[in-house]
Amino acid sequence: MQRALEIANQHELDLVEVAPAATPPVCRIIEYTKFRYDLEKKERESKKHQKQGRLKEIRLKPNIDEHDFETKVKQVVSFLKKKDKVKVNLFFRGRQMEHLDLGKKVLDKFIQVTQNEGQVEKAPMLEGRIMSFVIAPK
Repeated sequence: MQRALEIANQHELDLVEVAPAATPPVCRIIEYTKFRYDLEKKERESKKHQKQGRLKEIRLKPNIDEHDFETKVKQVVSFLKKKDKVKVNLFFRGRQMEHLDLGKKVLDKFIQVTQNEGQVEKAPMLEGRIMSFVIAPK
């Protein structure tokens, strides 16, 4: 170990312990800043090829118009083609809470229209004043 330190100092390099658990411990004489840079570069490169599954959200209301509904469907289909999951939220306001069946019909229609592009991951359920479900790409 002492000899390795002397050699590293002669060449103005660093003595880096690569495998401390091994017997005897494995060390390497290298330039430490370059070593760290290369490790970070490898990490960045590996992250570049990973696809982060993002969750997008779409907001609806129970009395949505047909054209607005089609626009939202197109938006969801584009998200699914990009391999993103989509959470569809249907908001009830005031007295709309008395007509939950209308909201359920809208969500069922939404599922029916988007079933070719994605599959329902989490079924529609009511949480407070919001009825929502999650759809994932096929």
